[in-house]
Formats: sequence, structure tokens, C-alpha cells
Amino acid sequence: MSLADAAPPTAEGYDKYAFEPFAVTVDLAVLTVREESLHVLLVQRGQEPYAGEWALPGGFVLPRESAETAARRELAEETGLPEATVAGLHLEQLRTYSDPDRDPRMRVVSVAFTALVPGLPEPRGGGDAAEARWLPYGSYGPLAFDHDRILADARERVGAKLEYTCLATAFCPPEFTLGELRQVYETVWGVALDRPNFRRKVLTTPGFVRAVEGPPRRTGGRGKPAALYRAGEATALHPPLLRPEGHSS
Repeated sequence: MSLADAAPPTAEGYDKYAFEPFAVTVDLAVLTVREESLHVLLVQRGQEPYAGEWALPGGFVLPRESAETAARRELAEETGLPEATVAGLHLEQLRTYSDPDRDPRMRVVSVAFTALVPGLPEPRGGGDAAEARWLPYGSYGPLAFDHDRILADARERVGAKLEYTCLATAFCPPEFTLGELRQVYETVWGVALDRPNFRRKVLTTPGFVRAVEGPPRRTGGRGKPAALYRAGEATALHPPLLRPEGHSS
């Protein structure tokens, strides 16, 4: 007699043992811009499978918690980031990954989240993570599980987010040049931008930036001093600042 035959039905007449059980996990692709380079938050797995290999932070969803609650709990546990910092992060649900063989342990469906955030502190390994680090995007070997795919999808998502929001200004100093702002876009998008065209688009987009009164700042090298700007009052870009045609993150 099978387990399904032996188990009594629920009060509503539904037998919860009629289907093979599977687990739900969360994975987090957290990115930032550091030293003019796109960085990703990775953990080194401390146990099998893939012990010693780099992976995205994440873990199993507990029976009585939501996927987002699990994502914040796992991020704090595995990276040592302060709980208050993790609680304040804007996590965006990326997609669900459900290939039957994505985890060698059992059938596991993962809900992935992503975030592009400035100013996060240095992480430290915790929980079942032996180590946690900010690493330059692409500077590591193949990631565990299907995390390379998740991370690539996350980079595409955050790249699109820069097209429609003013998020890029959060990675600049309080007063910045248009060159510094352009560097953020080039870093996340992975493409060189035409300077005059970028300047025109930024300055003609309502509320994107506002000029700082006072003398311009020399940024080094030849040429005249560069004008300074602050983030404007807008949160969304109308029209959007689109990547060059044919390029994606």
C-alpha cells in the first residue's frame, strides 16, 4: 500500500500526500557598484552539494514563512549584514526557477530576488556559508546550482531598472559630474555611451538632475572643469534613458 493510500484525507476531502513533496528555496542576486565596477554578493558554500564553491545567498523557506521573509532571513544569516540593513532593502522578485534537476538533493523550486543597492557594508560568512564577499561581476568560476542563470537574469533586470528610474544617482556622490553619472550606467550596462548624447538626454529629462550653484569642479586630465549636479526630484524617467540599440546587460 502506498503512502497516498495509507494517509487519511483532510477534512476538505483533499489528500495532501497524493503528490510527491518538493522544497521551496529563495536565492538573492544582490549587486552594487564599487570602484567603478559592478560587484555581486556571493557566499562560499560550507556543505554539500557544491561545498567550497561560490553561490548566491539563499536557502530553504520554512513551513510558516513567506518567500520574502525567508529571503531577508537567509541574507542576514549567510552574509552577516545587519538585520536592520537587510530589513530596509528593496528586494524585487525576479522570477521562479523550477527545472526538475536544478538541485541534486531533491526537487527544489526557487523564488529569486534581486536588488541593486549602494553603500552596503562588508559581509561575513554565517549560517551554512563558509565565507561571504563582494566580488567583481564575472571574476569567479561557475556558480553552484543554476545561479549563473539567475545572476544573468538579475543583471538584465537591474539594467532595465536604470532605464526607467533615477536609481543611478544613488551611486554618485551628493554632488557629481555627468561623467560620474555616465560611469554608473556604463558599469551596469557593460557598454560605452556616447558622451554628448548622454549629456543631452540627462539634461532634457525633467527632474533627473539639477545643477549645483558655484564654480565647476576639475576632474583631472585635459579639458575645462566639469559642472556639478545633484539628484533631482524625479523618481521615474520620462522619457526613459534607454540602452543603445542591440545592447543588453
